[in-house]
Amino acid sequence: MDLIYKTSSSDEPDISFYKLESWNPMTKVATIATQFHDRRVLCRISMKVLQKKFHAATEGPMRAVAENRSVLQAKIRMLIKTEAFEKDGSIIIRLKDF
Repeated sequence: MDLIYKTSSSDEPDISFYKLESWNPMTKVATIATQFHDRRVLCRISMKVLQKKFHAATEGPMRAVAENRSVLQAKIRMLIKTEAFEKDGSIIIRLKDF
């Protein structure tokens, strides 16, 4: 699986972002696959947050993810650093995180 970004600084945790991103039309949630210390972490952001923060269109919500990838990756890194994991090990990006 191809990585699109990997942190390599010694003061940051080992976090990698995959090209794997998906949209679930049933739950209206985008998922970004991340690797942290050799384990996959699924990071989720809802359509509601995408619309409020990035003005995402209902017919193409993943465009907002692609266009704001660097902002989302920065938020994911921050949430991982603060150990904001859900019980299942995933990360949820909420509006309050921006």
